[in-house]
Amino acid sequence: MSRQPNVVFVFSDQHRKEATGYAGNPDVKTPFLDALAEESLSFETAVCCMPVCCPYRASLLTGQYPLTHGVFMNDVPLSNRAVSIAEAFGQAGYDTAYIGKWHVDGRGRSNFIPRERRQGFGFWRAMECTHQYNESYYYGDEPVKQKWDGYDAWAQTRCARDYIRSHNRERPFFLVLSWGPPHNPYQTAPQQFKALYDPDTLTLRPNVPSGRAEKARHDLAGYYAHVSALDHCIGQLISTLRETGLEEDTIFVYTSDHGDMLYSHGLERKQRPWDESILVPFLLRYPAAFGRRGRKISAPINTPDIMPTLLGLCFAEIPDTVEGNDYSPYLRGEAKAPAEAALIECITPFGEADRRRGGQEYRGLRTERYTYVRNLQGPWLLYDNQADPYQMRNLCGTEEAAELQERLDSLLKSILQERGDEFLPGEAYIRRWGYVTDETGTVPFTW
Repeated sequence: MSRQPNVVFVFSDQHRKEATGYAGNPDVKTPFLDALAEESLSFETAVCCMPVCCPYRASLLTGQYPLTHGVFMNDVPLSNRAVSIAEAFGQAGYDTAYIGKWHVDGRGRSNFIPRERRQGFGFWRAMECTHQYNESYYYGDEPVKQKWDGYDAWAQTRCARDYIRSHNRERPFFLVLSWGPPHNPYQTAPQQFKALYDPDTLTLRPNVPSGRAEKARHDLAGYYAHVSALDHCIGQLISTLRETGLEEDTIFVYTSDHGDMLYSHGLERKQRPWDESILVPFLLRYPAAFGRRGRKISAPINTPDIMPTLLGLCFAEIPDTVEGNDYSPYLRGEAKAPAEAALIECITPFGEADRRRGGQEYRGLRTERYTYVRNLQGPWLLYDNQADPYQMRNLCGTEEAAELQERLDSLLKSILQERGDEFLPGEAYIRRWGYVTDETGTVPFTW
């Protein structure tokens, strides 16, 4: 490795871990992701700490947990108090770029975001939030709204490819590409990909209740169409790195901000503690350091760990404000995995998982094998994900799992104590941060 590696960090919105061919899904077509997995470190337990949009993005940008950066709800602003991932890479000599969905400004979903609120990113082609993928807009450096041509993920990918091709080779770059799909609306992918999926032929996970089967197949067909459209973009990005001669010295990551229940356990969307919501794909390819022989990483990695790990892989300084773990020594074979478990949490339920829909506060752990979760009333969920991969048998309170539950409960309490998390009702944190919510506990937003 003769130079600092470039970093291309690509993430989608709401792509759950199992919805790829390489993960064993029998229906979804992801040939480019499957090929990438064969050459990548594939994190089998990549966890979204708080599985909903804005909290993930704030943790990605700061390396902090939601109760520290304060973005534990959607549509609230992320402050500049922490040293951001873009600022840290900038201090290490990198040019920085952000393309696509942002969603941590909290001042309206289609408003212009000035440079001082971009967390240190230089090149900028972004919009706070939209899911109108075929009628999608963005801003550059001026407050003039511009339109992505066609399906926005494709147009954003073209923008990223142009950035890679035109970038000054004398300086490394850190490029973030943030896609909106496969987040609902599910039926808006390009027709050529929608045509790949017949709802009647799709396989449902065993934890989808029979009464939701028809709706699940319908939504899955559209969801998979978006996934396959994004897979096509992955192939284009890899091709661009190859044609520019940057493939060997570029860290390329594909992941997502959280998953999607898609009617598993009868539930929709995210914010839930089950694997369909919290587990995401996470592929990291860096040929110069790890070669091209893919390997699976079973140790859990959490959202706040992404920033320090990427900085560590680039031998860049990790800011003191970061709370996540640097996994780079572990990935290089120089140390043990820095954590046994990833913290999962819902600070306060809102939006699509508000209290009317059964949403509730929780704190929990996802280890390589187990899921353990407490709600405000006490122990709630315990799954052996090896023996019960669809999480259909709750072991919480059973005699056979009493010793395991005690051990995981002790570990969770230790982590919460370390984090200074008192696990209070959500309203306490809403008051603490001064957020204004509607009758559902959701922060109102404007488009």
